[in-house]
Amino acid sequence: MSRPQETRKFGEKREAIINAASVLINDVGVQATTLADVAQAIGLNATSVTYYFPRKEQLIVAVYDETLTLMEGMAREALAQNDPAARLRHFISAHVALRKRIRAGERGLTTALSEIRTLDQEAYDSLMAHYLRVVGLVREFFGDWKDTEERALFSARAHVLLEAMMWWPIWSMRYSVLDFPRIEERLFDVLAYGLPARKGAYDPQPLIGNWRTTDDGEAAQNEAFLRAATVTINERGYRGASVNRIAESLNVTKGSFYHHHQAKDDLVLACFQQSYDRLSAVQLAGLGIGTDYFTRLCSVLAELVDIQFFDQTPLLRTTALQALGAEHKADVVTRSNRLARRFAGMLIDGIADGSVRAIDPLVAGQVMMSTVNSAYDARHWAARYEDPAMAVRTYLSVVSQGMLAPTG
Repeated sequence: MSRPQETRKFGEKREAIINAASVLINDVGVQATTLADVAQAIGLNATSVTYYFPRKEQLIVAVYDETLTLMEGMAREALAQNDPAARLRHFISAHVALRKRIRAGERGLTTALSEIRTLDQEAYDSLMAHYLRVVGLVREFFGDWKDTEERALFSARAHVLLEAMMWWPIWSMRYSVLDFPRIEERLFDVLAYGLPARKGAYDPQPLIGNWRTTDDGEAAQNEAFLRAATVTINERGYRGASVNRIAESLNVTKGSFYHHHQAKDDLVLACFQQSYDRLSAVQLAGLGIGTDYFTRLCSVLAELVDIQFFDQTPLLRTTALQALGAEHKADVVTRSNRLARRFAGMLIDGIADGSVRAIDPLVAGQVMMSTVNSAYDARHWAARYEDPAMAVRTYLSVVSQGMLAPTG
């Protein structure tokens, strides 16, 4: 049997390795993180790291499991609060406090989960089972559901909330920690009570444009590559979306791929460009309809969520950001922030015309971006609805009513 001192040292060293790997994964992604880099970060040699984690994938799984364990603990603490409002407030507060600790210099506390899909099936299944436990806990924030319809609603709320918390580290960089208490309050306000001045207002209008996938003839080869790459990256993550796999899905050669794109990063950037071009086109179409600004906003959101749920070419998930180099990543985040600010502008105009209640438009704009982004992962949830419009309406009830709206 190991002596307590030896067991403690083993645990501390293992924890240090996990924390170092977490920092590297957040900085450069899974693919670029090596055992040698992890060892160097904490003053060990690579052989010492393999004593704790013989294979890199084992370390990656441990890093992700650590983050999921942290998320589960935060969810359980929130669930222990007295009512849905207190649970929601506690959960948001815990995530804001975590980001403040990281800003203060604590490292390796949490890892972006964007590349879980790239792991082998056994590891993926284990981690997804853990994530679904977290989802189940967050779904319980809103009480006991009386039927399958209410359970679906609570699932949508949990999904949107978790995605908002996972997107928060990205846009929190635009704020000083001195502003965090105010941002926490405004974030709670948006998620808890929704956006319209008239609670439950939701009457999306049809938008006209060419952002949808059509069945008219064969898509141009480059567009087909973008479609296949977007779907493959959304499903398998950056690392799992190999050039071979993308090419095979189109029944073409790797040579055809390199005819259009010099490298895989170029393709990912092109996918982001196409997705953001489509998102921008939908926003502009919504701005062009003659109605109040909240109706314009919900028309845009309904169209974008419908694309994520049902269109053959969804928008690229921001999970692909993790593996991009710092320069490319900064460019993508800048474009995302511009689109979020356009949402904020619509909200400001809505406050002015009385259709949107007085909320923080910059915070709400980021919530809009994460809500649209996360809708792709709710495709299986949406497919259960016989009426696609009802799936979109239920999902966007967080915007039109808020997470604390009564369901009776």
